[in-house]
Amino acid sequence: MTVSGELYQEIQQYYAWQMQLLDQARTDEWADTFTEDGVFAANAAPEPVKGRAAIAAASAATHRQLAEVHELRRHWLGMLTVSPGASADELHTRCYALIIATRKGGEPRIHCSTLCEDQLVRVDGAWLVKYRTVSRDDIR
Repeated sequence: MTVSGELYQEIQQYYAWQMQLLDQARTDEWADTFTEDGVFAANAAPEPVKGRAAIAAASAATHRQLAEVHELRRHWLGMLTVSPGASADELHTRCYALIIATRKGGEPRIHCSTLCEDQLVRVDGAWLVKYRTVSRDDIR
């Protein structure tokens, strides 16, 4: 089952906005794109990060580490699929994400290639991530 073209474009715009918040180190605003009890699970981490506050703190810590080594990261998403969920206020998405890393004065390089799968829910008219799973291709 597919979603309308209008909804697909809305979700594409959502991800563009969300990833730009992350890439600009606007970690609190980025974390606000998750539900209060949202989960960020990654196969590169020992445990999922649970809750908006913990997601913001983890992201801020990563950005501090990157700043120490003068590295900027950009997230490039593609091959997005959007599927209806159990209700009109739930979607399931899947996309590929490349994380491009550039050190000051250096050449851009692909840091990693990932599969990103989200459960999105609409809360007060806005889409939020309820559960995100990020699977790095180099870790299986």
